[in-house]
Amino acid sequence: MPQKIFLKTQDGVKIAANLYTAKNPIGWLVLIHMMPSTKESWESFAKELQNSEYEDITIDLRGHGESSSGPEGFLNFSDSEHQKSILDLQAAVDYLTKERNAAPEKISFIGASIGANLSLQYISENPDFKTAALLSPGLNYRGLKTEPLVKNLKKDQNIFFISANDDGNNAEQTQKLYELMPNDINKKIEIYKTGGHGTNILSNQPKLKNLIIGFLKD
Repeated sequence: MPQKIFLKTQDGVKIAANLYTAKNPIGWLVLIHMMPSTKESWESFAKELQNSEYEDITIDLRGHGESSSGPEGFLNFSDSEHQKSILDLQAAVDYLTKERNAAPEKISFIGASIGANLSLQYISENPDFKTAALLSPGLNYRGLKTEPLVKNLKKDQNIFFISANDDGNNAEQTQKLYELMPNDINKKIEIYKTGGHGTNILSNQPKLKNLIIGFLKD
């Protein structure tokens, strides 16, 4: 069972999280859900990552689940309030570095939908963090625009883009982001014929979990 913890963001928001510990972790992961989901949407994959010797933390973004203003406060959020969720990721990173002795270059992000955009924003603005796997990123979720973010990535960073053709125009948007990335970035893309949106792809395409784990280890 994961360890339930609560984090405090820089702007004073209480964030609920589940920590999946590992005895001798090879790396640390921050998993960020899509809307209107919660940290529990990652439970199955988090356990597989734990079994692969990763220590991972899943968070309820503000307004979701057990975090402040949850479980459905996000329904009344403005775009600017959604954008402050980047501070929720920062709280998770601060916990891992200060309490779990994680080195920044060993912390990776896995995000779904708006969680993918937030993950991309974080490593784009903090180049000490190297790796992210992005399920169904969008060009603009709640004002979180990703085109300038991919152009700002550095040559030693690693991005895995994931989408499905049965998810509206998301596959097209994901392909565009992939193509906008600088050529010296380590990048990978997987677009499935079917799979749905965000973490649904993990359920509908069982081999994807191993692809993500392999990408993290490369």
